[in-house]
Parts: sequence; structure tokens; C-alpha cells
Amino acid sequence: MMRNWLVSLWLVAGLAIAQPTVRLAFVGDIMLDDGPGKTIAAGGDPLAHFDAWLRAADFAIGNLECPVAASGRALESKIVTFRARPEAMRVLRGRFAALSLANNHAGDYGPEAFLETLGHVQTAGIHPFGGGRNLSEAHAPLWLEKHGLRIALLAYNEYKPRRFEASPTSPGVAWSEDSHVRRDIRAAKAAGAHVVIPFMHWGWENERAPTERQRQLAALMIAAGADAVVGAHPHVTQGAELIAGKPVIWSLGNFVFDGFGPGPGREGWGLEMSVDRHGVSAWRVIHAAIDEAGTPTPAHSPAPCGQRGDSRPRTCTTQSAL
Repeated sequence: MMRNWLVSLWLVAGLAIAQPTVRLAFVGDIMLDDGPGKTIAAGGDPLAHFDAWLRAADFAIGNLECPVAASGRALESKIVTFRARPEAMRVLRGRFAALSLANNHAGDYGPEAFLETLGHVQTAGIHPFGGGRNLSEAHAPLWLEKHGLRIALLAYNEYKPRRFEASPTSPGVAWSEDSHVRRDIRAAKAAGAHVVIPFMHWGWENERAPTERQRQLAALMIAAGADAVVGAHPHVTQGAELIAGKPVIWSLGNFVFDGFGPGPGREGWGLEMSVDRHGVSAWRVIHAAIDEAGTPTPAHSPAPCGQRGDSRPRTCTTQSAL
């Protein structure tokens, strides 16, 4: 009897230790117009150097920083607008499971092009999130499920213009209104999410450190139940740290983007994150060097990484499986 009890205890302990994990890969801004668009039109592939890394993840996630459409007209009120040709979707298909549309360029060519973008992303077998045909769709979590693990992704933009915000009856992106963000995170947890990760479009462009607003919002999201926070938009990386034991990667920087001279704008991060039923079990970033045409290649250099229980991020040397 005692032996059977000990065997049962050992089996339970083993199951508790061997929690199934899911590997996520996040990248920052993907802009497929201009230089990257020319590369694609010429038969090239801006993502070729990261193909194996993206496909090795259970789910790869990025921020689509442009409409992908043949329709629409550039908004005259914006100084800089982007629009990629529909053919550009070929470099995303099969590599990404999900793309955030919650950014300040998703509406560059108006609602018609935005809706066309939604269609192209879905036709490519990729799940859009952070944007939709109405407010409800834009704020709905994207559910990723594997090994019995339920992951809820949310995405929000808080960089002008706010006119891209979805309304109850019109398409657009999810705007980062504090009460809505808190409500969405809590609702995802209540709906059975083991892990909730907001993907934010925030911060000031070209600033290497997070703003007080980013810090305040990150703390709010963690307090509401987020297990990690991932950011983009500033065009530069901004470091990472733990808040209440949860990783906050302030900005991944650019990933596929041209128009930047040598320096921080031509350096980005790819984020690897392992999650289980307890949240984030491990994470690290790998560096990407971006050339003049906007094409990233792996670059080996020190990067922050951490594991659950650390009081602060540790430094490690990146290793790539590419």
C-alpha cells in the first residue's frame, strides 16, 4: 500500500514538473512597401534569413506595419503612408501564425484598404488581431491553443492618429484605452486563458528608453493579469525588464523596414518565449541586423533573457538555431 502511494506521488510530481510548453516567436515592425516591396517585386525574400527560426516556433507573431492592398487612397493628413502590394503576402504565408494590425499605419489608405488587408491576411492562413471589422472584433483576443494550453493574444495601438480606431459599426484598430485594456485582459483570463500577452504599439519614435506612460500601462496590464507584455513602434529596441516577476519587452524595434541610416534603426530583436500553464517559463532575444533595403539577418551579440522566478533579467550570449 505504501509503495503504491509513493509511486502515485512520484507520478503526480513528475507530471507537475513536466509541464507542456509552447514556443512563441515575436518580431517587431514588418513594413513591406518601399525597399522591402522592391525586393519582393524583384523575386527576393526579405525574410529568407529568418525562415527556419520563424518556422521552428509553435506560433510566430509579428506586427504588420502597413496595409496590404490594391485599393484605397493615401490619407492626405499623413506625412508618411505605406501600402504593400497583395503579392507581398507570399513572404509571410507559412511563416506567421498571427499578425497584429494595431499600429499607426494600418489605416494609411483608408477603411477599404484596411478591410482588403484583413482579407489577404486571412486568405494566407494567418490570423489578424488588434484590428477588425468593428470594435468588438478589434478587441477580441486571438486564441492560440496547443498541448491543452490556451494563449490569448491582444494588441493595441496608442500612437496617433486615433482616427484609425474601430467603432461599434466601422473597421479599424484596437485603441489603448486603459479601461478597455484592463477589461479585455480580465475577460480573457475569465474565459480560460492560461497565458495572456498584450502586444503593444507604443512609445516615442527613436527613443531608447520606455516612457513613463509605457511603464504605467505595463504595470496596469500586469496587475490585470497579463503574463508578459511585448512592444514595438519606436523603430529602436528599448530593453526589457521584469514587473512583478513578469517580462516586459519594451520594444523589439524594426524587423523588416528600410529608410534608416546606420545605427539603432537598423537593429531589431526577435523574441523567443516559452510558456506553460504557469505563464512565461523562459525567454530570450536574438539580434537582427537590417540592411539598407530593409532585410534582416541574424547578428550574434549579448541580449537580455530570463526565466520564471528571476528577480531581474539576466544577460546571456544569443545563440541561433538558424
